[in-house]
Amino acid sequence: MNELNDVQGLVARGYGNLPSARFLLLSIDDPRWLGSVAAAVTPADQRPDGRALHVAVTSSGLRRIGLDAKTVGLFSNEFADGMTASHRSRNLGDVDDNAPEHWDWGGPGTPQVDAMLLLYAADDAGLDALEREHAGPRVLARLGTSNLDEHEPFGFRDGISQPLIEGLAKKGPPEITLRFGEFVLGYPNEYGRYTDEPLLDAHPDLGRNGSYLVFRQLRQDVRAFWRFLDEATRKPDGSSDPARRLRLAAKMVGRWPGGSPLALAPEGHDPALADANDFAYHRDDPYGARCPVGAHIRRANPRDSLDPKPGSAKSWEINRRHRILRRGREYGSGATPDEALRRDAASADDEHGLHFICLNGNIARQFEFVNNTWLNSPKFAGLYDDADPVVAPSQPYGGAFTVQSDTVRERVTDVPRFVSVKGGAYFFLPGIAALRNLAERGT
Repeated sequence: MNELNDVQGLVARGYGNLPSARFLLLSIDDPRWLGSVAAAVTPADQRPDGRALHVAVTSSGLRRIGLDAKTVGLFSNEFADGMTASHRSRNLGDVDDNAPEHWDWGGPGTPQVDAMLLLYAADDAGLDALEREHAGPRVLARLGTSNLDEHEPFGFRDGISQPLIEGLAKKGPPEITLRFGEFVLGYPNEYGRYTDEPLLDAHPDLGRNGSYLVFRQLRQDVRAFWRFLDEATRKPDGSSDPARRLRLAAKMVGRWPGGSPLALAPEGHDPALADANDFAYHRDDPYGARCPVGAHIRRANPRDSLDPKPGSAKSWEINRRHRILRRGREYGSGATPDEALRRDAASADDEHGLHFICLNGNIARQFEFVNNTWLNSPKFAGLYDDADPVVAPSQPYGGAFTVQSDTVRERVTDVPRFVSVKGGAYFFLPGIAALRNLAERGT
């Protein structure tokens, strides 16, 4: 039985009904603050219509609260070591200009982040009131968000392909329904086992009903994205070809901007399929003639196309072991392709991107595996030097994109990096009872 009253509500919902959101990065100077905020955390068995609040802590935050190094070491290695460990930076592609040394926050040259408050409200006035009530510690950064009407800054519908979780309200096909323990500690996962959790003599339930939260601030260069596509699809006379430009963009993403997947709508957007998530690549498009094998959404969620037996229940089973639950929010403004192309690099109006947030029970098997093995890998699904064309670094991971077809394939080269990292950290989202225990430990 899922103890939803003790699980932070972010596991159950992304608060689409609360369009105003803000993420506060904090330094814990007084551990007693945690006790006061624990009572305000929104549990998963409630569906708030006005406001919601969540709190997550880093490994340094646990030490600030009073846990010793041995105790912190009982959490997962990824969480205890942090996102900026040198080997992890290489695996995540956080190198060169995107190395943690250049981050705005979370890097070795910036103030230590101990905790994060995730605030949601119906409007900005409610958001401000929520911050005034609960932001007791020193605020290192306020990360604002935008309401882009369910679209990310490049202009594509987002948040469609989410896994369903057993024990929550939404139900769907078993292929995309995951066990509660894939995201919350203390329950069986897709292997039928319990994910490792910290067990302490004094606080035996410190890990129960908690989840690991990955946060990465990703800047999206909207102008560069559409300018590259425009240059790559020009007509022989040098003029722009908007139809080809849009087609190549959709091929790189795997969906049309309106949301319909290329696996079901290869010729153009179909409004009836804007929310479509019930499809399978091996069944509907085995060779990538509709949706290229290396397209972003096909890499991030390969569905039934995984070895050893694509199209089978075994393939779906493997896929379910590497899913993440996304809870991110956009920031900055979006732009249509024409608006982006009209912008001058020297007069770009504002920065835009994604506050990427995902929940997992096992950071290495879920977030890091997807990022390293599927998105960044230039040899994904038999490709040669194609990394993810939308989010992966162009070097040393490839910089090429192959568009399969029933006749002659296309190959796009010199694809630059459109997404850069501004900051990031691994957090733990404790259960509500565990939050109270941690607060008592810090008093």
